[in-house]
Amino acid sequence: MSLSDFRDAPWGKSHVAYGKGALAMTPAPEYATSEVVLSSLYRVIGFPGSSERSVPPQGTKLQGLIRKAREKASAPTIGALGADAFDTLLSSVLESPKRSNQSAKRFLQVTPLVPQLALFSGSPRLAGNPWTPGVLVRRMVWLGSRDQAAAEATWRGLFDALTVHEDDDIFARFVQSEVEAWLPDPSWTFAPAPPEAIPSCPDVGSGAFPARQFVQDLDSVIASKDLLTRRQWTSLLEAILRLGTVAHVIWLCELHARVWACLSQALGGDGPKSVDDARLCMFPERFSFLPLSNKPLPGIRDSISRYLTARLGINATLWALEEAGTKPADLLGSAEGLLEACGQVRSFCTSSRTSDIREIVEELTDRETRTLLCRKGIGSNINEFVTYSLQQRQTANPRLRGYDQGYLLRKRGTHANSPWIVSLGPVATIALVHCSLSGVAGPRSVHRLAQHLSQYGVSMDHRDIPQNELGHQLRMLGLVLDSPDAESGMLLVPPFRVASRGYGE
Repeated sequence: MSLSDFRDAPWGKSHVAYGKGALAMTPAPEYATSEVVLSSLYRVIGFPGSSERSVPPQGTKLQGLIRKAREKASAPTIGALGADAFDTLLSSVLESPKRSNQSAKRFLQVTPLVPQLALFSGSPRLAGNPWTPGVLVRRMVWLGSRDQAAAEATWRGLFDALTVHEDDDIFARFVQSEVEAWLPDPSWTFAPAPPEAIPSCPDVGSGAFPARQFVQDLDSVIASKDLLTRRQWTSLLEAILRLGTVAHVIWLCELHARVWACLSQALGGDGPKSVDDARLCMFPERFSFLPLSNKPLPGIRDSISRYLTARLGINATLWALEEAGTKPADLLGSAEGLLEACGQVRSFCTSSRTSDIREIVEELTDRETRTLLCRKGIGSNINEFVTYSLQQRQTANPRLRGYDQGYLLRKRGTHANSPWIVSLGPVATIALVHCSLSGVAGPRSVHRLAQHLSQYGVSMDHRDIPQNELGHQLRMLGLVLDSPDAESGMLLVPPFRVASRGYGE
């Protein structure tokens, strides 16, 4: 592929140096909810032979088995439950409500309570070649860990926590055994990360880094498992997964925009001259995209648009370097790689070639407006992932509208066109208070919670918490005490008392 080929099909194939970087956006996000992410994580970490594409056929197979067992009055009982009772378990007790635009579709969708349920439920798409959200979580574990050994320990610890043990509650053990009786293969087995899929741990300095906070919070949630029912624990895990994965994707969008800004400077003969300069240019010093009690979606679309523009510019530059006879550096792997790439641009891109790159980027920006505005293609896919992950689920059955309590965005009013605002659901609030207090001794004020949320891009003034919606939520859940001396403000109350297991340390 050449620069002219890229000009003709800019989204078809990226330069190899663009996709191999540790901070490349891979896998490319598409539609997902928190339950889809958790179901995919089950498959990635414990079902090596299963894929997203195999999920809908497995659901069809299970429905066929239930139907045949019903039709044959003398059929032997497969599990402890008969066919009718097992169908009721899946369709009523474990039902995960469909969205309003899914009401006419017939497929199994259940709460991902135990691993075996992920074999037939929770695929991002019912047809085609869906993406794998669990791979995104795995990359985040490696990117956010201190080193390779810590990442492997966290990944193994997560598998152990997701496994249904003898000390899990009786309902979780019952569900796992029933589904295993109907669908015995594949079996639940630990799947270590393949070497070719492991990104290096980048040196991002001291700036906000969602994946780093996500790994720490993952350890905190794992440590709380023994104190909760399985359903309570998976709800906390889903809340951290939905905030962590979205924050990581938007952080990558901002990082790509900053990388393209560096390359643009290099095309003009300027740009970073040292590793420290490159690190300051590459990594956001302050990351914010979720303003509490305000509308975040326009700003999110702007971030995605900047990422797509940067993707066009970075790839055009890399193909130009390739045509100039030099192997492009790994500019999305580290600050050192970006510094080297900027040096290559200054050395090998002549004034005419620089003009060609800028001309191509401007032409593609004009031509690909709908994609850049998140109305189709990659931009629309990323926007769908972010919004459906953060928003409270709008259910087809109005009686189940309170099902989702781990949301980060809710509608301001009851009208269909009411705007979405940043507002933490009860489960998300409990999960984040627990994680913010993990590993500390003694009381902490709500300032600590605000600092913790800022690592994920949630912005607020902690002094407003006593009067705002978050403060009301904290009081309703019994998670704060007002300081008696009025000097420390509202003090956080730990929702659970946990002794950290130390995964990843």
